[in-house]
Amino acid sequence: MALAVWLTYLGVIAALILFPGPSALLCMSHGLRYGRRRALATVVGGALAALVLMTLSSLGLGAILATSETAFIVLKAVGAAYLIYLGVQAWRTPAEPMATPAATRKVMAGIHATRRLFIKGLTIGLSNPKDLLFFAALFPNFIDPGQPQWSQFVILALTWLVVDLAAMTTYVCVGSTVSRWFGTRRRVKLFNRASGSLFVAAGGALASSHR
Repeated sequence: MALAVWLTYLGVIAALILFPGPSALLCMSHGLRYGRRRALATVVGGALAALVLMTLSSLGLGAILATSETAFIVLKAVGAAYLIYLGVQAWRTPAEPMATPAATRKVMAGIHATRRLFIKGLTIGLSNPKDLLFFAALFPNFIDPGQPQWSQFVILALTWLVVDLAAMTTYVCVGSTVSRWFGTRRRVKLFNRASGSLFVAAGGALASSHR
C-alpha cells in the first residue's frame, strides 16, 4: 500500500472516529462512573466489535445487508432498541455522588464488573448495521485490486484499531478526569439524564435512518 494512500485513509478515519457517537459516549460515561482502569474494558469491547464488523464486511456480509431490506430493518431495530435501553438504564441509575466512599465501594464490588463493561462496549459496537455498510463502502476506496488484498485489509484494519483504541481511551480519560466534578447527587442526576437522553436520541436516529 502506497504511503500517500495510507495517510489519506488515516486522515479520513481519524475524523470519523474522533467525532463523538454512542461508543464515545459510553466510554466517557464508563470512565466517569467506574474509573479509567476498569473502563478500558469498554474500549477493548468496542475495538473488538469494529474488528468483527470489518471482517464480516470483507467476507461480503455488508454487500448482502445492502441488498436485503428485511435484514437491514431487523438489525436496525435491534440496535435502536439496545441504545434506547441504555438510555433508560442511565435515567434510572441512582444518583450516587462519584467521590463518596459508598460510590467507590460500589465501583469495586463485583468480580464480573469488568466483564459487563466489556460486553456493553462490544454490544454497542455491534448494534449499528450501518457500520457494516460503511466498512463495505470505505475499504474498496483504499485497496488496490492489483495487489494482494488481504495484506491491504490487515493494514487498514490494524490502522483503524489503533486510532479507535487511542480515541476511545481518550474519552475514558476525559470521563475519569471530570468525575471529580460530580460530587453531589444533583450533578450526577443531571449527568444520568443527559447521557440517557443522548442514548435515546441515538436510538431514535438509528431507528429512523435509511441505508
